[in-house]
Amino acid sequence: MKNILMRAGMTPFEKFDAPHIMMNNSIGGNVGNLVYQYSVYRTLMTENTTITPDYYDYDPKYADEINEKYDAYVIPLADAFREEFVPSLRKYTKLIKKLKIPVFVIGVGLRAPFEPKLNEGFSFDEDVKEFVKAVLEKSSIIGLRGEITSKYLTRLGFREGIDHTVIGCPSMYAFGRELNIRETNITKDSIVSVNSSRLSPKNVLDFITRGMEEYPNHYFIPQWMKEMKLVYAGAPAIAPSSSNYPVKMSDPTYMNDRVRYFLNVPTWLDFLRTADLSFGARLHGNITATIAGTPSILIPKDARMRELAEYHQLTHVMAHDITDQTRLSDLVETVDFQAPTKRQGKNFDHFIDFLNKNDIDHIYKNTLTPSIVPMDEKLSKIELLEPIKTISGISLAEAVERWETLYPLEEEKAAKSQKELKNKLAEKDKLIKKYKGTLNRKSVRMALKTADLFSTSK
Repeated sequence: MKNILMRAGMTPFEKFDAPHIMMNNSIGGNVGNLVYQYSVYRTLMTENTTITPDYYDYDPKYADEINEKYDAYVIPLADAFREEFVPSLRKYTKLIKKLKIPVFVIGVGLRAPFEPKLNEGFSFDEDVKEFVKAVLEKSSIIGLRGEITSKYLTRLGFREGIDHTVIGCPSMYAFGRELNIRETNITKDSIVSVNSSRLSPKNVLDFITRGMEEYPNHYFIPQWMKEMKLVYAGAPAIAPSSSNYPVKMSDPTYMNDRVRYFLNVPTWLDFLRTADLSFGARLHGNITATIAGTPSILIPKDARMRELAEYHQLTHVMAHDITDQTRLSDLVETVDFQAPTKRQGKNFDHFIDFLNKNDIDHIYKNTLTPSIVPMDEKLSKIELLEPIKTISGISLAEAVERWETLYPLEEEKAAKSQKELKNKLAEKDKLIKKYKGTLNRKSVRMALKTADLFSTSK
């Protein structure tokens, strides 16, 4: 039996409700993270493999315990090469250097503008170098999300095809080599799944808003953690009022109960299988639709989305091609919804080759159509939690129950954080006093020596 430790905030089997997820950040700030973790779980969980999440607790002090308990550490990442992730990257580097077991990075990318200036470098270059070096001491090759990230690591001195290779997003391989995107008749009455990002340019946000108006039978699927709280509790607003993004409970999308927040991947997939179309500016919102077999249109907003859209040939339209006159119904008639299916086989084969080069066991080791998929069998015995509806779609009693569950937990967490902060400040005060005492004693000794010197010289 192999025991794998994996970077994840929860397993696909854990029935964490919204309050638990919010208090423990089980989705890493964005529920889209669950999708690629789900795929890696499904691929690596063989009959002889147990996978345990690290629950995003990867302190280097656990190195000895990890070495003793686990046979490998699997680290699926998103756009981890970015300024905000540097503290985590450094922490992982320290931990990995202490480990004696294999460490596999299955998917990592660079966050950069749509047209990145790689030659100018980034403030986090040295941190990325140290992280990659540490991982390569524990595995054969690192899997990257796309060609832009590959060029970035090559510029840092790492060898393409030897140190790193592009595997795309593991989410795309959740169900194997074949993609089956169904042909649907998209009409004004069709169920449409909508996703968006406030980081998108105005013309994109305006287009998404027009698309929601054009297809009234839509559901908005948010992904940020703060949006989970808005759906669950009805407040606070996630941003100032906006004409092209639902940010508060009084916005029509929320008031009309046209929002769903998913707590796990299987129910998300089930919902998307009932939709005729998915569109928007969220990578995993549309990848999840793609692997569910639902036609989707992605609007990349930066380099990380662009490189994945290009590698997987995800059906997409670039932001600079969207004008005030662009209508979703027109795009539906012109885009190729089957484009991802044409690249899937080749990409999947390369992904499996990457796993094999690292000697990682997986369910496709002996056949591309395994008769037994351990994760599927286990999930079939579990009744997972349904997505969260907005406050406007539930009874007053249910709403009150939510408030009475969440707010005491928040108060408890705030009190705990305040206590921890006080303890840290107290420890710092002790250290400061200790150093002051040491300095004072040194100063006294120095003064006495100086006085002796003067007295001797006389």
